[in-house]
Amino acid sequence: MRDMLILAILSIGCIWSLRAPWIGAMMWTVVSLGSPHVHFGYSAANWPVAMVIACSTLLGLLLTKERQNPFFNMAVILTGFLTVWMNITYPFSFVPEYCYAVWDRTMKIMMMLFVTIALIDTREKLNVFIWSNVAAIGYYGVKGGVFSMLTGGNAIILGGGGFIAENNALAVAEIVILPLLRYLQLQSANRRLRQGMGIAMALIAISIFVSHSRGALLGMIAMASFFWLKSPNKFRWALIITVAAAVLLVALPAEYWARMNTIKTYEEDVSAQGRINSWWVAFNVANDRITGGGFSVNINWVFEKYAPNPRLLFVAHSIYFQMLGEQGYIGLLLFLSIGVASWINAHRMIRRGKQSAELKWAADLGAMVQVSMVGFGVSGAFLSLALFDLPYNVMAISALGIKFALMSRAAPAVTPEPARMAMPDGARKLRRS
Repeated sequence: MRDMLILAILSIGCIWSLRAPWIGAMMWTVVSLGSPHVHFGYSAANWPVAMVIACSTLLGLLLTKERQNPFFNMAVILTGFLTVWMNITYPFSFVPEYCYAVWDRTMKIMMMLFVTIALIDTREKLNVFIWSNVAAIGYYGVKGGVFSMLTGGNAIILGGGGFIAENNALAVAEIVILPLLRYLQLQSANRRLRQGMGIAMALIAISIFVSHSRGALLGMIAMASFFWLKSPNKFRWALIITVAAAVLLVALPAEYWARMNTIKTYEEDVSAQGRINSWWVAFNVANDRITGGGFSVNINWVFEKYAPNPRLLFVAHSIYFQMLGEQGYIGLLLFLSIGVASWINAHRMIRRGKQSAELKWAADLGAMVQVSMVGFGVSGAFLSLALFDLPYNVMAISALGIKFALMSRAAPAVTPEPARMAMPDGARKLRRS
């Protein structure tokens, strides 16, 4: 029954995307991030759902006139340069055939990213795009929060598949979408909907904490601190954050705090030592090869050559060292430049939003994009998610947001012409003479 329902939704969506391809782009976003067909389906878990959606969306893109050049913003242009660079480095990978699957997946992600940006030509479509990102990840966060409350926080929360199948990656994804959900709450005029979104945010926050991810804990602390700095009502949010932290301190099990305490004793933790060892590998590979090692450097003979401890074979567990080791210094520079350009977009939205009450949405979106970036920048430092769709979607939101903010101009005040006194015909004739 579930497979039939998934097939019906997929069929309707693909037919619809031929006429309105931006709908297909939203479907791609949900499927690529959340893998709902894997989570809910049986046979559908093995269907090429993403490929079918991509094909129908691309065909719709060719037929529609409602599209734009996606490379209108520096952040998008830099993402294009990074995509080109990854195609240059791929043939020089340590083992190209071993890296093919990752390269293939990454190119599909980037292609659909640019397609999505090309098809979002209104602010209303941008809001749907934000909803798509929030819904794809937020479902697992809300579900995980409820499940954690029922189990006392002892269970590990997993995602549906893809990048977020693992608990640490899911926690980072939830950190990224949490501020975006707050933006949507600020834009809603429905009181009950705002209350529902508030409950959803609380459940997602619980899910993040019980993920047992040390990187997620640091990311939440950094994000909460930055959110407090951005908030106009600092006392209110300081009280909320303090109460929430006190509740979590009491409610979370002892096993959770025992794992978090390993942050201070990383010298004795094998996982932490393995990460540091892999960071040295990334650094040494980048110094040795301008193109880096390719889409994967966690290979035995690579660690034997570049690692301080060849026996500790770990992936980079860091978005920064992942890019450094796989794409070299040029790849890392482009990756960081995308973040800087996205931050500037968000800052421009905040400034633009302060110019008019009608543009307050832009200030809200810019602030929440920056909060999201802080969360990903800190928590991602301990996880290999540099090629995950979600941070690039946030980049797209920043680029599209500033574009629509600049396009939305408040109507200038119209100065009425001074009223002219009516004159009798005789006086009018006398004036002409």
